[in-house]
Amino acid sequence: MSRKKSMRWVAMLAAAMPPAVWAHAGTGYVSGLWTGVSHPFSGLDHLLAMVAVGLWAALTGGRSVWLMPMAFVTLMLGGGAVALAGWPLPCVEQGISASLLVLGLLIASACRLQVWASMVIVGFFAIFHGHAHGAEMPLSSDTLIYSAGFALASVLLHGLGIGMACLIKQQLVRFAGMAITLSGIYYAVT
Repeated sequence: MSRKKSMRWVAMLAAAMPPAVWAHAGTGYVSGLWTGVSHPFSGLDHLLAMVAVGLWAALTGGRSVWLMPMAFVTLMLGGGAVALAGWPLPCVEQGISASLLVLGLLIASACRLQVWASMVIVGFFAIFHGHAHGAEMPLSSDTLIYSAGFALASVLLHGLGIGMACLIKQQLVRFAGMAITLSGIYYAVT
């Protein structure tokens, strides 16, 4: 694609963006969007868990490649809504640590479960991640925009995990699972 044609696409996409995106950084919608997008990247625990979902989904194959990330994002948004409603969820940090431990072990062992069972596992842990995202939303952020931001970032991280699993040998993916497990142990004891 030529540079001129690329610039036209960028201009068309920019023009199609909702006015909320054009607000000043640090306030309103943009603040909520970028804060939501950046939250999963702000902690290694969230980042590793979301990449792990993608790795495990790719290892499992078939419909799991899209159903597991979909279950995660859906229930993560549910967990976020619970936090935004002010309802407490016990053991959020322990649930996040456990997600690394369990997902890492499932990847390291190249475990393939029924699709529904895999969705239940990732969905269960997604509730904890979503609750953490929702509980840490800045007061100045728009709830829907912030939630869309952390959902988008999660999808991107799942895609990163799927892409990594497709590009590297299964032994390296399993090694990554062991590293994720070790990080889960670290987060559990610190």
